[in-house]
Amino acid sequence: MEYDVVIVGGGPSGLSCAIKLKQGNPELNVCVLEKGADIGSHLLSGAVFETRALDELIPDWKEKGAPLKTKATKDKFKFLTKNGAIGMPNPPQMHNKGNYIISLGALGKWLGEQAEALGVEIYPGFAGAEILYRDDRVIGVATNDMGIDREGKKTEAFEPGMELHAKQTVFAEGCHGSLTKTLIEKYDLRKDSDPQTYGLGVKEIWEIPADKHEEGFVLHTIGWPMDKKTYGGSWMYHFDDNKVSIGFVVGLDYQNPYLSPFEEMQRYKTHPEIKKYLEGGKRISYGARALVEGGLQSLPKLTFPGGLLIGDTAGFLNVPKIKGNHTAMKSGMIAAESLIAYFGSGKDESEVSTYPENFKKSWVYKELHKVRNIRPGFHKGLWFGLIHAAFQTFGGWVLPYTLKNHADYKQLKEADKVQKIDYPKPDGVLTFDRLSSVYLSNTNHAEDQPVHLQLKDQSIPIAVNLPKYAEPAQRYCPAAVYEVQDEGNGPQFVINAQNCVHCKTCDIKDPSQNINWVTPQGGGGPNYTGM
Repeated sequence: MEYDVVIVGGGPSGLSCAIKLKQGNPELNVCVLEKGADIGSHLLSGAVFETRALDELIPDWKEKGAPLKTKATKDKFKFLTKNGAIGMPNPPQMHNKGNYIISLGALGKWLGEQAEALGVEIYPGFAGAEILYRDDRVIGVATNDMGIDREGKKTEAFEPGMELHAKQTVFAEGCHGSLTKTLIEKYDLRKDSDPQTYGLGVKEIWEIPADKHEEGFVLHTIGWPMDKKTYGGSWMYHFDDNKVSIGFVVGLDYQNPYLSPFEEMQRYKTHPEIKKYLEGGKRISYGARALVEGGLQSLPKLTFPGGLLIGDTAGFLNVPKIKGNHTAMKSGMIAAESLIAYFGSGKDESEVSTYPENFKKSWVYKELHKVRNIRPGFHKGLWFGLIHAAFQTFGGWVLPYTLKNHADYKQLKEADKVQKIDYPKPDGVLTFDRLSSVYLSNTNHAEDQPVHLQLKDQSIPIAVNLPKYAEPAQRYCPAAVYEVQDEGNGPQFVINAQNCVHCKTCDIKDPSQNINWVTPQGGGGPNYTGM
């Protein structure tokens, strides 16, 4: 199938790019591939949404029924001690007046409808599984073969994948894209940038008693249960129908291999300041997703022969603002404008060179440049990070220095050099185990398909990671995918791939960089549309 532009990923950046392309040149043939069963089903975010990019893309979004209903009305920022909470000044970046508490999945679904109304072809349930090249140029992508069993053999349901060829291919895969990481390696796109650094966000939606619900209330916390060396914090957003979105983010550069972001989230809910809202309520949804935290200095080169990178797959999230949807959307819009000019020029240059130039002229660049030093300032601990963040916010950002980011997987200490963390058992009321949580994520994979979590070396989990790091995959995975079992024949590393919620943490954090996350057969994974 031949197109002018193929976009891999149906999230905010990919859909914004598609919409902007058709707005600017309706004659362009544009296709969006989405690995989720539906547009929006794999989208997960807090999310308090800043409308700046949406205002530019679809100015009449209110009249067109965009699912933005709950305005943020009150902001609080607190430092948690083990049993207490200290109110702190709300950082300017985190002021949310005029923003909306939303379901990103619902917004994605609505953006998909706007794109289709303009003539964009959208194929949900089809994962971009392979990049197609001609000589040194990307010419499109191929989708998975369907109906392959666990042994790699064709079944009666076999259907070959499709090849989608494009003059330019846009990669909008979200955080740590499975195809993007191969492009970064092939074209050395990180040659002039820092390593990307990540966080893992674990999210739940609760329905709480009406007398505890404050529609529009936005609460962020730092401190307990994190230690002073580990970057992390929480959110609680009260949206409509007595529901709250709560979540906890742990920086994946944490050092203790016994730390579990999932368990830290469960522990956080037991704090008196949080528990008082949840008691008497019911947990109704669960999800987890890695997010990009590196900012400006970790952006790779954005173009390569035959294509370009947009959204979180490149890394446009504004960490101090705790927002990336508006910047992801704007990156897609900048890319679209650059592509329109590229096609209009009549030149057959392999790279859209105006895209990085236009990005540097945009408000996204200015926004990321202003906060570039805040996240890496926390490498030296919580107190230094807070003081440095305040300095940066109130003028320090103009000074001509940029702090470096580091690769998360290199930060783990060996297990015998740290203190083991013993987490309390879940009570099934306020705190829960992984398997009951995965059930609420509506995750589904066909069991008889090739395992999409691939080990480069089968021996490393038991021979290296277990003695050296107590095999941290058992704890950093928020979905009970990885287990070490010993039934008398020695320890065995077990991969329960059907539990995978597509958070990508294993691919990022494995200290031996031995796990390769690839796309499962299209349509598999979680269903986050209501989150």
